[in-house]
Amino acid sequence: MTSQVSSPAEQADGAGGAVVGGQRTPESPGGKEVRRLDRVIIRFAGDSGDGMQLTGDRFTSETASFGNDLSTLPNFPAEIRAPAGTLPGVSSFQLHFADHDILTPGDAPNVLVAMNPAALKANIGDLPRGAEIIINTDEFTKRPMAKVGYATSPLEDGSLDAYSLHPVPLTTLTVEALKEFGLSRKEAERSKNMFALGLLSWMYHRPTEGTENFLRQKFAKKPEIAEANVVAFRAGWNFGETTEDFAVSYEVAPATRAFPTGTYRNISGNLALSYGLVAASQQADLPLYLGSYPITPASDILHELSKHKNFGVRTFQAEDEIAGIGAALGAAFGGALGVTTTSGPGVALKSEAIGLAVSLELPLLIVDIQRGGPSTGLPTKTEQADLLQAMFGRNGEAPVPIVAPRTPADCFDAALDAARIALTYRTPVFLLSDGYLANGSEPWRVPEVADLPDLKIKFATGANHTLSDGTEVFWPYKRDPKTLARPWAIPGTPGLEHRIGGIEKQDGTGNISYDPANHDLMVRTRQAKVDGIRVPDIDVDDPDGATTLVLGWGSTYGPITAAVRRLRGAGLPIAQAHLRHLNPFPRNLGTVLERYDKVVVPEMNLGQLATLIRAKYLVDAQSYNQVNGMPFKAEQLATVLKEAIDD
Repeated sequence: MTSQVSSPAEQADGAGGAVVGGQRTPESPGGKEVRRLDRVIIRFAGDSGDGMQLTGDRFTSETASFGNDLSTLPNFPAEIRAPAGTLPGVSSFQLHFADHDILTPGDAPNVLVAMNPAALKANIGDLPRGAEIIINTDEFTKRPMAKVGYATSPLEDGSLDAYSLHPVPLTTLTVEALKEFGLSRKEAERSKNMFALGLLSWMYHRPTEGTENFLRQKFAKKPEIAEANVVAFRAGWNFGETTEDFAVSYEVAPATRAFPTGTYRNISGNLALSYGLVAASQQADLPLYLGSYPITPASDILHELSKHKNFGVRTFQAEDEIAGIGAALGAAFGGALGVTTTSGPGVALKSEAIGLAVSLELPLLIVDIQRGGPSTGLPTKTEQADLLQAMFGRNGEAPVPIVAPRTPADCFDAALDAARIALTYRTPVFLLSDGYLANGSEPWRVPEVADLPDLKIKFATGANHTLSDGTEVFWPYKRDPKTLARPWAIPGTPGLEHRIGGIEKQDGTGNISYDPANHDLMVRTRQAKVDGIRVPDIDVDDPDGATTLVLGWGSTYGPITAAVRRLRGAGLPIAQAHLRHLNPFPRNLGTVLERYDKVVVPEMNLGQLATLIRAKYLVDAQSYNQVNGMPFKAEQLATVLKEAIDD
């Protein structure tokens, strides 16, 4: 969905933490009190078959169309259908929305919708005192409670007294609302997530038309099922309006001052990255070729790009990871913008072909949506642990540029930037996103086509070298003196026949060469080409002349920035810088690091960027690491950074 906003001012951070109150307003048309809040954090939780991701996605879409700023955190098990009613099978979707600029999905939910005992037990530890809990009481029977270790009912033993509890028989109410459709009880129960969505939509005054249209389109071939879901959705709304248990509803105004004027839509990281790849191919005037093997959490990019044949996109679902990158590299040789998508385990399998791309010096984008590892690891959880693999995970000296987006929307710009580097310098490029960015979403300002960079390149068309006897020939490794890129010759172009392959080539001619001096020259030249890539200087946000710098990369941007805002709000000076380009580093990075007494590097790994920083700049960078499959929390980082400042 898209929405229009019309003011360039930016608000202070409100990310993370609990809502501490709201402004009371006149009663709603239904006679109930309405309170105005500046932000809310909601978490939907249930079995992986309860439709929590769909519920959260629909609430998010309506929130985006309403004009709030937002950030989401889907969290689901790796199994297609995890064991019902168990803690490992809990699926949740967290949404933070506000009337101002926010950066994270929030630290602690203000509202938890728990569809069963497992959902309650898995999430209760994250709730602050006073949070609202909406519980599906129909599931709190002896067997489901015993399955997760409840000896007594938490609805009756006083363990939830610190919270505002709303016991609702969601299943019973849904089945009752759908009596007229003649569905079996099991079929009717499937719509309980829509009942919950309707109730929450009433509580927070969300639009409803978009969800009803979505349901009718989704179930267009089964109109009776579509209408049943619409009726369940409306029943949830009406329940909130009429029941005495919900005496208050809430308003969160649109974030009209958080964004520059423009057209906005809600977008996930994988969708933004897909659009960025399509835009890059259009701006380069090249066909886009994706060679990919499905792997979580990168598969959505394959799914999305397969929809865009009208833009000259070709997608190939290969039989394995090696075939995927081999096809993409072959497409690059043929003159296409070659792309392969994967996650950490797939990068390991593709490593030999990446080395081949380095040797061939052809443009290729390797999109790594990082996840928890090693091996299969945590397929649906996030991590930043592939940085050193991207830097060094190949045999020989095989340097590859690395670009990392910092937010879901930034994945669009990062894809364009990675394509610029690949095309300009004739090199494979790593684009390092992660599961947090891939599945999370936020508002994205739809850019004007005229504002996108021109990525057009020139293919070789004729001879580029004159021999001593005056003969004009084509040398495939004769380089551009500014970029050190070799010419890109389309196969079949008369007179431009040349060898390719993984065996070392002679400088200039491209002939096979085992000469030691030539190999030394080619290795150093390939490294110099990457070292010479032009990337912007790193910007430092330091309004107070701080002595401590927090340096991040990738998806840690949101939590770090939220933590920095909290510290500055408390009067503590701290500087912040965030890296998009990890190879090569910005040219001014060393100078920036020298200005600060302390450098703290938060990462969702065991210190990979910190290791590179220490080695290259001899700076005693302090690591703060987390590898639990979840993103940092703002309060957590604020505490760590305050300790660094005070130390």
